[in-house]
Amino acid sequence: MKHHIVILGAGYAGAFSATFLARQLHSDDFEITVVNAEPDFVERLRLHQLAAGQQLRHRPLAEIFAGTGIRLRVARITGIDAENRSVTVTGDDGPGRIEYDTLLYALGSTIDDHGVPGVGEYAYHVAARPAALRLRARLDELDEGGRVLVVGGNLTAIEAVTELAESRPRLRIGLVTRGELGGRLGDKAHRHLWRAFDRFGIQVHENSPIERVEAGRAIAADGTAFPADAIVWAAGFAVHPIAAASGFAVEPNGQLTVDRQMRSVSHPDVYAAGDSAFVIGDNGLPYPMSCASAGPTSKAATAAIIAHLTGRRVAPTTFSYIGNHISLGRKDGLFQLVDGDARAKSGALRGRAAARVKMAIIDTAAWAVGHPTFGKPNRKYRLVTTRDSFPSGSAA
Repeated sequence: MKHHIVILGAGYAGAFSATFLARQLHSDDFEITVVNAEPDFVERLRLHQLAAGQQLRHRPLAEIFAGTGIRLRVARITGIDAENRSVTVTGDDGPGRIEYDTLLYALGSTIDDHGVPGVGEYAYHVAARPAALRLRARLDELDEGGRVLVVGGNLTAIEAVTELAESRPRLRIGLVTRGELGGRLGDKAHRHLWRAFDRFGIQVHENSPIERVEAGRAIAADGTAFPADAIVWAAGFAVHPIAAASGFAVEPNGQLTVDRQMRSVSHPDVYAAGDSAFVIGDNGLPYPMSCASAGPTSKAATAAIIAHLTGRRVAPTTFSYIGNHISLGRKDGLFQLVDGDARAKSGALRGRAAARVKMAIIDTAAWAVGHPTFGKPNRKYRLVTTRDSFPSGSAA
């Protein structure tokens, strides 16, 4: 019987991991199943563009996985039975159950409502494709002068509000944040950010934490009401609760607790990658939930899975974090470098050059999903029969 690897989620981390494993493991010994709620690979980093009215390239997962032997199951995960090593799902063909020998958990993240009442009922977001399309449809309904309010002051909020302002200049766009706009940026980047906001005519309300959202308005803690025809919630990310509900060891925020090989500390047949995983970076700080986490965590997880299942040694992975790329519409951007303590450096790439770098990184990330072994020979490693003999540690 073949060893069954099941991958939950086909975002950047999940899709890359699936194709890499398929090209490295022998099909006589392994089968790989990917479970994803949508039939397409979604470029989450571009969802603010989709919401603003732009068209994104269609990337069917069936085409990405063609010729790899990967089985695609388009369904939603409803639960994980860790004791019996199975996943329950529901899709167009009804409910089902998928058994696994090794599980890679890569369900990513969604918006963090911070417990604020009304967010789920009255706010829009750009953390998933269906949500971005709902926001887009709402914006299409608004007349000239319609009011749009983005809640949040960091990367996602900045990218969303500037994209909307550039693509929909007939609307009145505003932003409200509990702290300082772009507070993590250095002085040069911060000044450039404010110039961009002034150019777009975005009205900013700092130090105004929102305590509830109602139909047509957001209410701050001091009672100030911010009226809006569309409220976009972009105030941080939270992970799905399935991991915690399944009995895996998790952090207080619900991320899976893993070792440096992205292996669950409570269930050795379970690995995690992307935003779902809690891992300490090389600087001693928790690795952030961001686009930058997908690559290193998926590489570490796939390397460990291959090593543990084929009797090889696990190569160490570097979890470094060098900075933040921020788009400010299609023709402007920022690249803020950070030091070893994740604090902003004085230098920052700004303007059109930064926008080009950001787009190049996004294009490369999407391309890499379909070409995970570029520059490396494909391997066909065989399954070892004695799992207790799996070595660990650094590569020889």
